[in-house]
Amino acid sequence: MNLCLGQVFSKDKTFRPRKRFEPGTQRFELYKKAQASLKSGLDLRKVVQLPEGENINDWIAVHVVDFFNRINLIYGTVSEFCSERTCPIMSGGPRYEYRWQDGDHYKRPTKLPALMYMNLLMDWIETLINNEDIFPTRIGVPFPKNFQQVCKKILSRLFRVFVHVYIHHFDVICSMGAEAHINTCYKHYFFFISEFSLIEHSELEPLVSQGHWDENKGGLTVAW
Repeated sequence: MNLCLGQVFSKDKTFRPRKRFEPGTQRFELYKKAQASLKSGLDLRKVVQLPEGENINDWIAVHVVDFFNRINLIYGTVSEFCSERTCPIMSGGPRYEYRWQDGDHYKRPTKLPALMYMNLLMDWIETLINNEDIFPTRIGVPFPKNFQQVCKKILSRLFRVFVHVYIHHFDVICSMGAEAHINTCYKHYFFFISEFSLIEHSELEPLVSQGHWDENKGGLTVAW
Protein backbone atom coordinates (compact mmCIF):
# COMPACT_ATOMS: atom_id res chain seq x y z
CA MET A 1 0.00 0.00 0.00
CA ASN A 2 2.93 2.37 0.53
CA LEU A 3 3.65 2.08 -3.17
CA CYS A 4 0.05 2.92 -4.03
CA LEU A 5 -0.01 5.87 -1.66
CA GLY A 6 3.25 7.14 -3.05
CA GLN A 7 1.91 6.92 -6.59
CA VAL A 8 -1.38 8.65 -5.80
CA PHE A 9 -0.41 11.30 -3.27
CA SER A 10 2.28 13.94 -3.74
CA LYS A 11 5.39 13.00 -1.79
CA ASP A 12 6.63 16.57 -2.01
CA LYS A 13 3.57 17.62 -0.04
CA THR A 14 4.19 15.37 2.95
CA PHE A 15 3.15 17.42 5.96
CA ARG A 16 6.23 16.42 7.98
CA PRO A 17 9.55 14.72 7.11
CA ARG A 18 9.09 10.97 7.21
CA LYS A 19 10.29 9.18 10.32
CA ARG A 20 12.52 6.29 9.20
CA PHE A 21 13.64 3.10 10.88
CA GLU A 22 17.38 2.51 11.01
CA PRO A 23 18.49 -0.47 8.87
CA GLY A 24 19.85 -3.34 10.93
CA THR A 25 17.61 -2.68 13.91
CA GLN A 26 14.83 -4.95 15.17
CA ARG A 27 12.31 -2.19 14.49
CA PHE A 28 13.47 -1.99 10.84
CA GLU A 29 13.08 -5.76 10.41
CA LEU A 30 9.58 -5.66 11.92
CA TYR A 31 8.67 -2.79 9.62
CA LYS A 32 9.81 -4.77 6.58
CA LYS A 33 7.82 -7.78 7.77
CA ALA A 34 4.71 -5.66 8.24
CA GLN A 35 5.07 -4.07 4.79
CA ALA A 36 5.60 -7.44 3.12
CA SER A 37 2.39 -8.75 4.69
CA LEU A 38 0.53 -5.60 3.71
CA LYS A 39 1.55 -5.93 0.07
CA SER A 40 0.82 -9.66 -0.06
CA GLY A 41 -2.93 -9.19 -0.36
CA LEU A 42 -3.67 -10.85 2.98
CA ASP A 43 -6.81 -9.96 4.94
CA LEU A 44 -6.00 -6.77 6.84
CA ARG A 45 -7.37 -8.36 10.01
CA LYS A 46 -4.58 -10.94 9.77
CA VAL A 47 -1.91 -8.45 8.71
CA VAL A 48 -2.23 -6.53 11.99
CA GLN A 49 -1.86 -9.57 14.25
CA LEU A 50 1.30 -9.78 16.35
CA PRO A 51 3.84 -12.10 14.67
CA GLU A 52 4.77 -15.09 16.77
CA GLY A 53 7.66 -14.43 19.13
CA GLU A 54 7.65 -10.65 18.65
CA ASN A 55 7.36 -8.02 21.38
CA ILE A 56 3.99 -6.26 21.35
CA ASN A 57 5.48 -2.85 22.17
CA ASP A 58 7.88 -3.09 19.23
CA TRP A 59 4.95 -4.01 16.99
CA ILE A 60 2.89 -1.09 18.25
CA ALA A 61 5.82 1.32 17.90
CA VAL A 62 6.38 0.30 14.27
CA HIS A 63 2.73 0.88 13.42
CA VAL A 64 2.41 4.19 15.27
CA VAL A 65 5.34 5.59 13.31
CA ASP A 66 4.06 4.13 10.03
CA PHE A 67 0.56 5.55 10.52
CA PHE A 68 2.11 8.91 11.41
CA ASN A 69 4.00 8.85 8.09
CA ARG A 70 1.01 7.80 6.01
CA ILE A 71 -1.44 10.23 7.54
CA ASN A 72 1.12 13.01 7.06
CA LEU A 73 1.22 12.09 3.38
CA ILE A 74 -2.56 12.13 3.08
CA TYR A 75 -3.08 15.40 4.94
CA GLY A 76 -0.11 17.06 3.24
CA THR A 77 -1.81 16.49 -0.10
CA VAL A 78 -5.06 18.19 0.93
CA SER A 79 -3.55 20.83 3.23
CA GLU A 80 -3.55 23.53 0.54
CA PHE A 81 -7.36 23.25 0.57
CA CYS A 82 -7.48 23.45 4.37
CA SER A 83 -7.07 27.14 5.13
CA GLU A 84 -8.33 29.46 7.84
CA ARG A 85 -11.03 30.52 5.39
CA THR A 86 -12.25 27.04 4.41
CA CYS A 87 -11.72 25.40 7.82
CA PRO A 88 -11.77 28.08 10.55
CA ILE A 89 -12.42 25.38 13.15
CA MET A 90 -10.86 21.92 13.53
CA SER A 91 -13.97 19.81 13.19
CA GLY A 92 -15.58 16.69 11.87
CA GLY A 93 -18.85 18.03 10.59
CA PRO A 94 -21.27 20.25 12.55
CA ARG A 95 -21.53 17.91 15.56
CA TYR A 96 -17.84 17.40 16.36
CA GLU A 97 -15.26 20.03 17.21
CA TYR A 98 -11.70 19.37 18.36
CA ARG A 99 -9.92 21.89 20.56
CA TRP A 100 -6.21 22.00 21.27
CA GLN A 101 -4.71 21.71 24.75
CA ASP A 102 -1.09 20.87 25.49
CA GLY A 103 -0.64 22.11 29.05
CA ASP A 104 2.08 24.47 27.84
CA HIS A 105 1.11 27.22 25.39
CA TYR A 106 -2.52 26.13 25.44
CA LYS A 107 -3.45 25.35 29.02
CA ARG A 108 -7.16 25.18 28.27
CA PRO A 109 -8.98 23.57 25.32
CA THR A 110 -8.68 26.20 22.58
CA LYS A 111 -10.63 26.56 19.35
CA LEU A 112 -8.21 26.74 16.41
CA PRO A 113 -8.34 26.63 12.59
CA ALA A 114 -7.84 23.07 11.33
CA LEU A 115 -4.48 23.80 9.68
CA MET A 116 -3.07 25.30 12.88
CA TYR A 117 -4.42 22.38 14.90
CA MET A 118 -2.76 19.94 12.48
CA ASN A 119 0.58 21.73 12.75
CA LEU A 120 0.49 21.57 16.54
CA LEU A 121 -0.65 17.95 16.50
CA MET A 122 2.10 16.80 14.16
CA ASP A 123 4.74 18.73 16.12
CA TRP A 124 3.53 17.05 19.31
CA ILE A 125 3.59 13.53 17.81
CA GLU A 126 6.94 14.07 16.14
CA THR A 127 8.46 15.15 19.46
CA LEU A 128 7.13 12.00 21.14
CA ILE A 129 8.30 9.49 18.54
CA ASN A 130 11.76 11.11 18.47
CA ASN A 131 12.04 10.91 22.27
CA GLU A 132 14.34 8.00 23.17
CA ASP A 133 12.80 7.80 26.63
CA ILE A 134 9.42 6.99 25.06
CA PHE A 135 10.33 5.30 21.76
CA PRO A 136 13.72 3.73 22.53
CA THR A 137 15.72 2.52 19.52
CA ARG A 138 18.76 1.04 21.26
CA ILE A 139 18.82 -2.71 21.84
CA GLY A 140 18.14 -3.65 25.44
CA VAL A 141 16.55 -0.34 26.39
CA PRO A 142 13.04 -1.06 27.73
CA PHE A 143 9.88 0.79 26.83
CA PRO A 144 8.49 3.01 29.59
CA LYS A 145 5.59 1.65 31.63
CA ASN A 146 3.20 4.19 30.12
CA PHE A 147 4.25 3.45 26.52
CA GLN A 148 0.93 1.99 25.40
CA GLN A 149 -0.99 4.83 27.03
CA VAL A 150 1.10 7.33 25.07
CA CYS A 151 0.46 5.39 21.86
CA LYS A 152 -3.28 5.31 22.55
CA LYS A 153 -3.29 9.08 22.80
CA ILE A 154 -1.27 9.47 19.59
CA LEU A 155 -3.56 7.11 17.68
CA SER A 156 -6.72 8.77 18.96
CA ARG A 157 -5.40 12.14 17.79
CA LEU A 158 -4.40 10.76 14.40
CA PHE A 159 -7.95 9.49 14.04
CA ARG A 160 -9.09 13.11 14.14
CA VAL A 161 -7.10 13.74 10.96
CA PHE A 162 -9.03 10.97 9.22
CA VAL A 163 -12.30 12.49 10.47
CA HIS A 164 -11.46 15.96 9.16
CA VAL A 165 -10.15 14.73 5.80
CA TYR A 166 -13.09 12.42 5.20
CA ILE A 167 -15.79 14.89 6.15
CA HIS A 168 -14.31 18.16 4.85
CA HIS A 169 -11.87 17.25 2.08
CA PHE A 170 -12.97 13.96 0.60
CA ASP A 171 -14.03 15.70 -2.60
CA VAL A 172 -10.35 16.53 -3.15
CA ILE A 173 -9.36 12.92 -2.52
CA CYS A 174 -12.04 11.76 -4.97
CA SER A 175 -10.88 14.25 -7.60
CA MET A 176 -7.47 12.52 -7.46
CA GLY A 177 -9.08 9.10 -7.77
CA ALA A 178 -7.46 8.24 -4.44
CA GLU A 179 -10.47 7.28 -2.33
CA ALA A 180 -9.70 3.54 -2.49
CA HIS A 181 -6.22 4.16 -1.13
CA ILE A 182 -7.26 6.32 1.80
CA ASN A 183 -10.05 3.84 2.57
CA THR A 184 -7.51 1.01 2.70
CA CYS A 185 -5.24 3.09 4.93
CA TYR A 186 -8.13 3.78 7.27
CA LYS A 187 -9.20 0.11 7.34
CA HIS A 188 -5.64 -0.90 8.21
CA TYR A 189 -5.60 1.66 11.01
CA PHE A 190 -9.04 0.57 12.26
CA PHE A 191 -8.19 -3.14 12.35
CA PHE A 192 -4.90 -2.41 14.12
CA ILE A 193 -6.40 -0.30 16.90
CA SER A 194 -9.21 -2.83 17.28
CA GLU A 195 -6.82 -5.78 17.49
CA PHE A 196 -4.97 -4.25 20.45
CA SER A 197 -7.79 -2.14 21.96
CA LEU A 198 -5.82 1.07 21.42
CA ILE A 199 -8.69 3.51 21.14
CA GLU A 200 -11.97 3.99 22.94
CA HIS A 201 -14.98 3.16 20.79
CA SER A 202 -16.48 6.57 21.59
CA GLU A 203 -13.58 8.20 19.71
CA LEU A 204 -14.82 6.54 16.49
CA GLU A 205 -18.27 8.06 16.79
CA PRO A 206 -17.73 10.96 14.32
CA LEU A 207 -17.41 8.50 11.43
CA VAL A 208 -19.63 5.68 12.68
CA SER A 209 -22.55 7.97 13.56
CA GLN A 210 -22.61 9.50 10.09
CA GLY A 211 -22.85 6.14 8.39
CA HIS A 212 -19.34 6.14 7.00
CA TRP A 213 -18.16 3.00 8.75
CA ASP A 214 -19.91 -0.31 9.32
CA GLU A 215 -17.95 -2.50 11.75
CA ASN A 216 -20.03 -5.57 10.93
CA LYS A 217 -19.20 -5.27 7.24
CA GLY A 218 -15.68 -4.12 8.03
CA GLY A 219 -15.57 -1.17 5.75
CA LEU A 220 -16.63 2.23 4.57
CA THR A 221 -20.12 1.87 3.18
CA VAL A 222 -21.33 5.12 1.65
CA ALA A 223 -20.12 7.85 -0.66
CA TRP A 224 -18.68 10.84 1.14
